[in-house]
Amino acid sequence: MLLNGTGEVIDDHEYPATTEELIEEYGDRTLELPNGTETVSDVLARLEPETFENSEDARFAVYLAVSDKAVGRVGYSDRDPTPVGSPYSPDAVSF
Repeated sequence: MLLNGTGEVIDDHEYPATTEELIEEYGDRTLELPNGTETVSDVLARLEPETFENSEDARFAVYLAVSDKAVGRVGYSDRDPTPVGSPYSPDAVSF
């Protein structure tokens, strides 16, 4: 999900680092998501101010804060039956 080299620059950043520092440094970078794009600034702005001790913590924060643009089909589960009337319902098959 962290396309366009964003993951690598987060990894290369010097830690500890605050949310504000990461937004200032990388906020204009675009994340390509399955259903659109978001900037790092938009994503990290959803979080409370925090100090990240390492790059792994910062990456997880980005992963956790992306919007539903990162989800293929909202509410989809291959374990639940498709709700009646859903546009994703399979065609009825008669045996």
